[in-house]
Amino acid sequence: MPETVHAKVLVLGGGPGGYVCAIRCGQLGLDTVLVEADRLGGTCLIRGCIPSKAIIQRAGQFEQMAAIAAKPAAGISLAASPALDLGGLVAWKDGIVNRLNSGVAALLKKARVRVIAGWGSFSDAKTLHVDTKEGPVTIHAEHVVLATGSKPIELGFLPFGNKVISSSEALDLQQLPAHLLVVGAGYIGLELGIAFRKLGSRVTVIEAQDQILPLYDRELVSPVAKWLKSHDVTVHLSARAKGLAGEDLVIETSDKTEIAIAADRILVTVGRQPNTSGWGLENMAVDLSGRFVKVDARGATSMKNVWAIGDLVGEPMLEHKAAAQGEMVAEIIAGRKRSFEPAAIPAVCFTDPEIVSCGLSPAEAGSDALVAQFPFVANGRALSMDAGEGFVRVVARKDNHRILGIQAVGEHVSELSGEFSHALAMGAVLEDIAGTIHAHPTLSEALHEASLRGLGHAIHI
Repeated sequence: MPETVHAKVLVLGGGPGGYVCAIRCGQLGLDTVLVEADRLGGTCLIRGCIPSKAIIQRAGQFEQMAAIAAKPAAGISLAASPALDLGGLVAWKDGIVNRLNSGVAALLKKARVRVIAGWGSFSDAKTLHVDTKEGPVTIHAEHVVLATGSKPIELGFLPFGNKVISSSEALDLQQLPAHLLVVGAGYIGLELGIAFRKLGSRVTVIEAQDQILPLYDRELVSPVAKWLKSHDVTVHLSARAKGLAGEDLVIETSDKTEIAIAADRILVTVGRQPNTSGWGLENMAVDLSGRFVKVDARGATSMKNVWAIGDLVGEPMLEHKAAAQGEMVAEIIAGRKRSFEPAAIPAVCFTDPEIVSCGLSPAEAGSDALVAQFPFVANGRALSMDAGEGFVRVVARKDNHRILGIQAVGEHVSELSGEFSHALAMGAVLEDIAGTIHAHPTLSEALHEASLRGLGHAIHI
């Protein structure tokens, strides 16, 4: 006989938005059920952010060892080049994923959240029918939180299958492609393309726009483009994939010439789309905004007590945005007054070198902005890591020096993103950063120096 469950809160989706929301609901004493058809952790933990960064980390180490084996540097040499067991690397990556997945399950249990594993579909806005291994379960809830995330965009003329793969399949390959063709030079495509190049694959990148990483300005992108060129990565800009001709990919280049490119794997990374199908959204009387679920600043949809968060509600499709919205919605359901109005949401691109952008760029800030940057070539910590490429840039108002944006490109700059976000969230001015003692030797000194430079008295440049 089907089981019937009544709950105060039902969360559909166990990704970073959903599980954070459920945990916070449990902490606040709300009777909460979370439904997830796959593994807890969602795209970010299972097949995205975490596994890709694990592969990127090891790829960098492999490249360094291979380079030193070929040419001793800084007094270090290796007698032989490193050997790659891609299956072993993937197994190590899976171990990290499994550990974090178990951690999420333990946290939900600690918060007294009931987790139901199975595929759910709504018959109305507050009733979810779930197919589980133990049999059907019907859940009635007072509040529903939609956190179904997103999925890779599939090109109709280049469907996934055989040699055409998404980022998910790329992270599980057991053999290194001799030639990897990447369609789409956004952050996902370039992060993985650079990692596979470091592991030894030949890499070709196809991008429809006139620069790689089109969401970032050219000054930030330039060091990454330089890395691609120095590592013999072929990049076709203003080019479009047309489809397969036998086993080859046909592309139209910037001069309208069609060429066929042979590759072992074709990685399609042209973006992600909200996961709005297959779970009964059409039965919930919820309004859409384009392809996304429409919500207000509190995460509320057009249906009373139905909420939506994360990738499902719009850009940016980032884990930390989803988690922040999940926590917020939980607190609103518990009776607290909250709204989602962040000063800025940082974006990080784990290319080589890394890119961080938080707040407004110089172009977005306009002519009334003051722009100052400090190069890592003048930073002692960067030079000691052989990482002098790149800079930190501060964008502030000319009149009162209020910081509007901070960007950086360089090795390990992702670890500076917290300070960048904090400065914007606290409404810092250049004098605040300049008056804060930054530890030496660290990369964070570059932010201090950029702020000093904006005030007209940088010390080390």
